[in-house]
Amino acid sequence: MDKKLRIAAIAGALAFSAFVLTSPSDPLPIPEPSFSKSENNSVLILAENLDSPRSIAISENRVFVTEKDGLIRVILNDKLLEEPLATLRPANVFDGGLLGITLHPNFSETHFLYVYFTYEENGKLWNKILQIKESGSKLIDAKTIFDKIPGSAFTNGGFLKFGPDKKLYVGTGTVSDSSHLPQEINSLSGKILRLNDDGSIPEDNPFSDSPVFTLGHRNPQGMTWDNQGNMYLAELGPEKNDEINLLKAGNNYGWPDQQCSGYAQFENSIMCYDPSIEPAGILYYSADKIDLEAPFVLASLRATNLYQIDLEKGLNSQKTILSGLGRIRDVVQGPDGSLYVITSNTDGKGFPDSADDKLLRIMK
Repeated sequence: MDKKLRIAAIAGALAFSAFVLTSPSDPLPIPEPSFSKSENNSVLILAENLDSPRSIAISENRVFVTEKDGLIRVILNDKLLEEPLATLRPANVFDGGLLGITLHPNFSETHFLYVYFTYEENGKLWNKILQIKESGSKLIDAKTIFDKIPGSAFTNGGFLKFGPDKKLYVGTGTVSDSSHLPQEINSLSGKILRLNDDGSIPEDNPFSDSPVFTLGHRNPQGMTWDNQGNMYLAELGPEKNDEINLLKAGNNYGWPDQQCSGYAQFENSIMCYDPSIEPAGILYYSADKIDLEAPFVLASLRATNLYQIDLEKGLNSQKTILSGLGRIRDVVQGPDGSLYVITSNTDGKGFPDSADDKLLRIMK
């Protein structure tokens, strides 16, 4: 793979041009949803009027969705429950709050969920990871298992997932674009962290007695693993140079000294989007229910598309799966091979309609 590949994202540029030429007082109408190579019944709306949803996690017949202002919503048997699983009190900042969510690898036995949470203490913003125990879609217990991740009003990262090794991986953001903390190994800012399920530090981490797995990140937004165990990260650039990175333990991805590529001491991104498409959730699709031409699925906020893409082939392989819904925040694969998607039109940067935001299921 050519690690110096720079993406001239034409489709994203066209979508962004429509975005910048409108305003909330005179928005472009959002077209009807379209799903390439599908029938009209391929996409099912499971929930509407979600409030700034941020992340999805799935177990059997339930879908868990975080809302930025502190609710964990539950969709049971394709129906949104009226009562949330939990109501938390995060900091009220533009791009912080209740962010990522993931489930314990043995969720059916432990009933543990994990969330990434922005809070304020003595006038300073921080992030922490909560382990929540549920029963019957109700909170039983909640405790902090990892704390004092530097916070920000705009770049908290916040996505977390368990990897194939059953370790918890967490993407943290930089406190500001002028901060050099992502380059400091003793700071938790601008890192991918690797933790045990109780928040302790694995003995085989690349840095001794440190939760840091990789460093030099700006604002991680999604992560996935392919069928060979390779880990990929989607992250936002400042106004351009969004990155998709192939992560290797102990490596440095350059922020703020490098964007995408250019310096021998840093890892180059495998894809670089200029202009920005604001990549969000990313998924390696491992099922066969949906006929995709490329193995990776990528949600895009600014380019307002759900894409399929082959990271080996680059931009020429990038094609739209789903469009016409505005900003798309996260995508996950369900147990039966369906794709679950949340929109993000109520996040302060989109043009919501009367039913936004939505959780959708792509069935074929």
